[in-house]
Amino acid sequence: MGKAIVVGAGLAGLSAAVRLIEAGFKVEIAEAAAQAGGRCRSYHDAQLGLIIDNGNHLVLEGNRAVARFRRTVGANTPLAGPDHADFAFADLATGARWTIGINDGPLPWWVLSTARRVPGSHLGDYLPLAKLLAMAPGQTVGQRIRAAGPVWDKLLEPVLLAVLNTPPAEGSAALTAAVLRETLLRGGKATLPRIAEPTLAAAFIEPALAWLAEHGSPVALGKRLRGVETDGNRVTALDWGDTRQDVTDEAVILAVPPWIAKGLLPEISTPDAFNSIVNAHFAFPPPAEAPPMLALLGAKAQWLFAFPDRISVTVSAADDIVGLDREELARTFWDEIQRAYGFTASLPAWQIVKEKRATFAATPEQDAKRPPAQTRWPNLLLAGDWTQTGLPATIEGALRSGEKAAGLAIAAQRG
Repeated sequence: MGKAIVVGAGLAGLSAAVRLIEAGFKVEIAEAAAQAGGRCRSYHDAQLGLIIDNGNHLVLEGNRAVARFRRTVGANTPLAGPDHADFAFADLATGARWTIGINDGPLPWWVLSTARRVPGSHLGDYLPLAKLLAMAPGQTVGQRIRAAGPVWDKLLEPVLLAVLNTPPAEGSAALTAAVLRETLLRGGKATLPRIAEPTLAAAFIEPALAWLAEHGSPVALGKRLRGVETDGNRVTALDWGDTRQDVTDEAVILAVPPWIAKGLLPEISTPDAFNSIVNAHFAFPPPAEAPPMLALLGAKAQWLFAFPDRISVTVSAADDIVGLDREELARTFWDEIQRAYGFTASLPAWQIVKEKRATFAATPEQDAKRPPAQTRWPNLLLAGDWTQTGLPATIEGALRSGEKAAGLAIAAQRG
């Protein structure tokens, strides 16, 4: 039986641990925080009186690692979302509203329909988008296509901003191509947006923790790795502060944020530029007719999420607002919510959640700094959405990174 030590119980670490246990490994899992989940965590917010997620993390129906992980750990709570890939938009500056209706199959006949495509666009506006499907290492989206026009302004820019958490024209064309190939190119069914309800914890973390405990590998919380000792081409010990753990025949998977990994192993390459995300939550039930997701243009808020007990806001690449006063942000967002949904109400209980280093900046330069799962030490592997997954920093990428690291450990053990 193989043995492994997984450091970090975010989705990457949990994914690695699950895959290793499936392969018959004995696995130890340590997490520095007081709860598992990493950035995908849920908690009871006293200010709201609700259980909320730290952020509104979206997955898509075509995310295969998401499906594998949830199926393995027995996550039975369905992910919420529409039956068809319909994306609602509202421009608060002009009052215009439209819905992009992507057809279920892979042939994109939706661009032929004026009722389904971007208002004011023509078929010819979509033909240059084929350039985004070609892998273009080192190039930005803005170098591949013209970042202007109705399709860019009313569809691509808001969607890619959310996907990349980076100003889209500056974003990596290769990462954009990877996402489009796995979603839009496979049709509307693969592009269906899915939201964790009631929480991320219920959809991902709690089932995984229960599954791991049932298989004899509970997560040790509040256990922070302080140092990694190496000798030649092997990791020989882990320093936990109060204890030192010898590493003999175990594989070590480091599934921690990039700045933590860099601090432990200064010689590895990691992304070193990050973009923020600002989320806001309001204890106010949305109107009955509100779509599950609504993209806003002409506003500080970018996406509205309608949950049964609250309305949430997400702003990606939010470096220009992350330093603003929290109440100022809450009042601004609430004004935009009322205009978007067409109602008037006093500011309810609210909460602002700021993630200043939410994801690495998805530029070609930063993408090139992402390390592979295998390090120069054969018994040390890396996992995390910041490693070379071929995708931006997403839930799907995090889960795949855990699968990759575990697969390498399994292959090494089997010789």
